[in-house]
Amino acid sequence: MNVTPPPDRAGRWAAVRPWLSTAARLGLAAVWLVAGASKVGDLAASGRAVNAYQVLPYDVATVVGAALPFVELALGVLLLLGLATRLSAAISAALLLVFVAGISSAWARGLAIDCGCFGSGGQLAEGQAPSYLPEILRDLGFLVLAGFLVIWPRTPVSVDGWLSAEPAVEDEDE
Repeated sequence: MNVTPPPDRAGRWAAVRPWLSTAARLGLAAVWLVAGASKVGDLAASGRAVNAYQVLPYDVATVVGAALPFVELALGVLLLLGLATRLSAAISAALLLVFVAGISSAWARGLAIDCGCFGSGGQLAEGQAPSYLPEILRDLGFLVLAGFLVIWPRTPVSVDGWLSAEPAVEDEDE
């Protein structure tokens, strides 16, 4: 009778990790696709949202605001396909750090703005309270997903996996 021992902790992690990476990749892709799609229809509003942070000159803020939805959509598509996953995750992490810094800066300076993360954003109406802490915590959660993908980008169902001759599960030292 041939009895196989139960998998050890490292073996279980190696079996589960690619599927966790897949979930992280698809979750982050959904975030970028929803965020970009919510802004792409009104690029002027996206520019006003960036300008509301009062960090960049108006002309620069409007250009950044107009470009941002397309960057978010591109990241979403790349992550959805699993193409250039590590690079897309690293760019995502950098962008999320900028978002956290921007929201934190607005909070610290007493600005009353909507982050504009999933819509038009900008100045809040008189008496309307901003929700900075939940926005920062949400973005930090997304940052965890991006960080996971920077470390473990290989997933079983991805263009990266199809283009690579290596199996979808990476070595322990990677």
